[in-house]
Amino acid sequence: MVLDLSTDALLLATLIFCLRILNTGIGTIRLVIVTRQQRLLAAVLAFFEALLFAITISSVATDLNNIMNLLAYCGGFSVGNYVGMVLEKRFITSFMTVNVVCSDKGHLVATALREHGFGVTETLGEGKDGAVTLLRSVVINREVPKMLHIIRTTHADAFVAVEEARAVHRGWVRAARNAH
Repeated sequence: MVLDLSTDALLLATLIFCLRILNTGIGTIRLVIVTRQQRLLAAVLAFFEALLFAITISSVATDLNNIMNLLAYCGGFSVGNYVGMVLEKRFITSFMTVNVVCSDKGHLVATALREHGFGVTETLGEGKDGAVTLLRSVVINREVPKMLHIIRTTHADAFVAVEEARAVHRGWVRAARNAH
């Protein structure tokens, strides 16, 4: 293993680190775009992801004994995953479907959610032990913790399942404040 601390070596390691962050961040965003069936944007992002990968891996693979470049490559991948998740959470709106099953207090939970601005659909159903109230709501992913807090505060024993909504058409979503 070689540990070269010259200015050129440090600049190359820094470049590898930064390009790898960008490469991995783009890859994370691309995966979200692919799940939303946005083919053209996914293809463009894939091109730049592959280009950045080729540049960074060629800088590392040509000299696997260069510990600084190896650490920069691995560190950039790690930080890039984190950066990609932060970007996705901050800039890409995802919708979540929150399903709640209550053996009692179902209407009370629905009312509490509506008082906080959430749209909720109530349905009566039959569970293992008898009648239940099924509540269903589509919310922006950033609103899920607030909704779960309201549900738990109103009915701590409610069964809650949260899943990603692939597509949302029309209806009412709290952050939008109108029908689309």
